[in-house]
Amino acid sequence: MASLNVGNLGDYLREQRRNAKLSLRQLADAAGVSNPYLSQIERGLRKPSAEVLQQVAKALRISAETLYVRAGILDAERDRDEVETRAVILADPTLTEAQKQALLQIYESFRKENGFESGQESRPGDEGDADPQQTAG
Repeated sequence: MASLNVGNLGDYLREQRRNAKLSLRQLADAAGVSNPYLSQIERGLRKPSAEVLQQVAKALRISAETLYVRAGILDAERDRDEVETRAVILADPTLTEAQKQALLQIYESFRKENGFESGQESRPGDEGDADPQQTAG
């Protein structure tokens, strides 16, 4: 059973909030949670639910899956590359929301084409086994 690593989550949330140039109060308002509760999450004193993490992720415009992994809700090894790739795209301040969504759609279409659907638990051939026909250029 995975234990929640709330300290790591809190540090990550604080970093993301600061990168977004939001005060604790602004993020709490945007996420629909109380300022003291969000402060306790950032300090590693509270274990937020998946729903609260989703609200915070939406307010920060980052991947909820990334927060789930940080909180120990999702297995850190499961789909790590996918989660990190999506998080990087969503966190890029130089892209518009439309550009981010277009990149995510392209990324997902390539994953499906290669036999990896989003959230798929077991993968054909597992890690590193590329189809030679698809890698030939």
